[in-house]
Amino acid sequence: MVADISAAPRAAEPDPEPAAETRPKRRPAAWVAMYHSVSDCPDDPYNITVTPARLERQLAWLAGRGLRGVSMRELLAARARGAERGLVGLTFDDGYADFVTAALPVLRRRGFTATVFVLAGMLGGENAWDASGPRKPLLDADGIRLARAAGMEIASHGLTHTDLTVADDQVVRSEVGESRHLLTALTGDDVDGFCYPYGHLDERATDAVRHAGYRYACAIAPGPAGSGDLALPRIHVGQSDTPARLELKRRLARVRRRTLDAHALEVV
Repeated sequence: MVADISAAPRAAEPDPEPAAETRPKRRPAAWVAMYHSVSDCPDDPYNITVTPARLERQLAWLAGRGLRGVSMRELLAARARGAERGLVGLTFDDGYADFVTAALPVLRRRGFTATVFVLAGMLGGENAWDASGPRKPLLDADGIRLARAAGMEIASHGLTHTDLTVADDQVVRSEVGESRHLLTALTGDDVDGFCYPYGHLDERATDAVRHAGYRYACAIAPGPAGSGDLALPRIHVGQSDTPARLELKRRLARVRRRTLDAHALEVV
């Protein structure tokens, strides 16, 4: 849960072209939207909830501009083919049960996919990490399987929504690695993605994600230099995001990407 602020690479053969080492790592094109809960609950002190009607209008805005919402797995696969133009990453943090009941029907009507970052150690529980605000149920195993069967990507948000930057080394390894093992066993799929709780990360957290075998990880702001796909920035989308605000956020994402690309060129 965050306020409104806006896999690990598998082992590869050595690149036969020495010049490739000097090329900056490519960033996801366009932008990645960060959602949380989708419900009609009016009590929303952390600005993490959008109503199903608002989500419908936001996705209609994307479609009206020729954009298609996709999971991070799909976005990054398209990027690898040079075919990411017109795609927007859609992510839903915390794995709220209302993803299946409220968000999934809207996504399916549009033909969109999304990535759901779930807490593998709290399946069927509630958002106990929130100091105030309403208690919201989390997806259980059946809900996760249903989302996967509908074409959504299931990825890890850790075990218990723990801030990895203040946890000890053993907890960090467990939150990152054990959550991947549990979700792999539950879904039968490789779990490619991780999302840092609260958006907090440091070099130790990204190292744990890399060693656990993830191909990518999502944050909020760009991560430490050299993080690459293990700290992909996102743009928060909330209930107040009308078409005019979405357009501003789309432009912000473009500026952020140009800044990241320029920084990558400076450090190679």
